[in-house]
Amino acid sequence: QVHLVESGGGLVQAGGSLRLSCAASGSIFSTNSMGWYRQAPGKQRELVATINNGRRTNYADSVKGRFTISRDNAKNTVYLQMNSLKPEDTAVYYCKASVVTTTLATYDYWGQGTQVTVSS
Repeated sequence: QVHLVESGGGLVQAGGSLRLSCAASGSIFSTNSMGWYRQAPGKQRELVATINNGRRTNYADSVKGRFTISRDNAKNTVYLQMNSLKPEDTAVYYCKASVVTTTLATYDYWGQGTQVTVSS
């Protein structure tokens, strides 16, 4: 069993910053791609940023230049540094990880989500 636990969400004014963390724990052999997605009320879940185990990154156009994704493989943790936040960044942010378990099977896991609210 693998669990992802997110932290770092909250309320911030426009122009402010937040740092999200997502730690994976459990029967982990290794992690492949890790990433962040978000879902605003009434909208579909969308990709924010991903990072593979070679640290190659990919960002949504709407966050390029403002958000930075990084990872600590030793801690099975992925981070999202969010700067210059805008009200349209308000959403529930979800962590996703592609995990190779100790049985050498690969599964995708999701965190429970953390709320980010940006006030104008």
